[in-house]
Amino acid sequence: MKSPEFIAKFPMGKVPVLSSPSVDLFESSAIGFYAASAKENSPILGLTHIDKALIFQWVLFAESEISPNYREWVLPLRGIRPYVKPAVEGAADRLKRALGALNSVLETKTYLVGESVTYADICVAISLVNLFTFVLDKPIRDQFKNVTRYYTTLINKELFKKYLGERPLCETPLKYTPPKKEKKPAAVSAAPPTPKKEAAPAKKAQEEAPKPPPKPKSALDLLPPSPLKLDEWKRMYSNNDTDVAMKWFWENFDPEGYSIWKVDYKYNDELTQVFMSNNLIGGFFARLERAHKYAFGSMLVTGTNNNNAISGYFVVRGQEVPFEIYDAADYESYNFVKIEPSQYEEKKDEIYKYMAWEVDGFADGKVFK
Repeated sequence: MKSPEFIAKFPMGKVPVLSSPSVDLFESSAIGFYAASAKENSPILGLTHIDKALIFQWVLFAESEISPNYREWVLPLRGIRPYVKPAVEGAADRLKRALGALNSVLETKTYLVGESVTYADICVAISLVNLFTFVLDKPIRDQFKNVTRYYTTLINKELFKKYLGERPLCETPLKYTPPKKEKKPAAVSAAPPTPKKEAAPAKKAQEEAPKPPPKPKSALDLLPPSPLKLDEWKRMYSNNDTDVAMKWFWENFDPEGYSIWKVDYKYNDELTQVFMSNNLIGGFFARLERAHKYAFGSMLVTGTNNNNAISGYFVVRGQEVPFEIYDAADYESYNFVKIEPSQYEEKKDEIYKYMAWEVDGFADGKVFK
């Protein structure tokens, strides 16, 4: 728990931070920039306005193209985040596209800007460290030979080694291993109890008295049972290709027990950076904690920075948007439009694309499950 004094200085409550008599800073890139600029006219930040702009460009590239996709791809494989197959595969594809662009730039360059290490190289190399450690094995490195040369050149420099230590390249990439189901311990057989000659009347009456039914925690628990088990669908979606999962979904979907909703963000014209739009989705999902038992959703960001939109589909228990969803603080920022059973056939392809993250202009997304 961060202290009030810490929050007053650093309102996001995250680390790393830098606290000094002259300035309090959060965000690692800003802290790095501050350290690099301590020496006036430091060549590490560029000596011309063109070099400064190019360095800033590559810092943003590391922050927006490498680091977020690393987190979406590798952290689920390390068990740090939930594994959602389309999200992991989408992040891997986006990161490989970024590496392809970087590879082209480095065709004729040793460093990104100029002829020596700059802050651009520091930021990009650091963002690549865990990728080369966990997932970029030799077959992948062979696709991006210029990036590999660039990375190994930097991490073998004395100052990089001082702070990073030895960094062996990945030999066997991480792969997802579904968690094993815990086995219930076998029941211990006990010797049959010695029968009592007579039971106490009060005890017998107590045993025969019916127990009151458990109180439902949600109005949705009072609905008639549905043949569709939502947890089973979530496992099917997480562990299979989307075409297999969606085939199962339509074969098992219960239109009486569940409903499908198209969800659109109301203020798309106010969205700016793609990663910020995706954070909005994450914030909305975080406030739907009580709905996990009753809902599943795939929400995507489509478009580009300063021209993007948020939309998606939800599968919900019952025929109305339940309290567990509409009570969320962010709910009023979204339009929920019910898809009627008569529309399922015409909407199947669109729903598939949202579940597979194959919508035109796809940029990022999150799954609620």
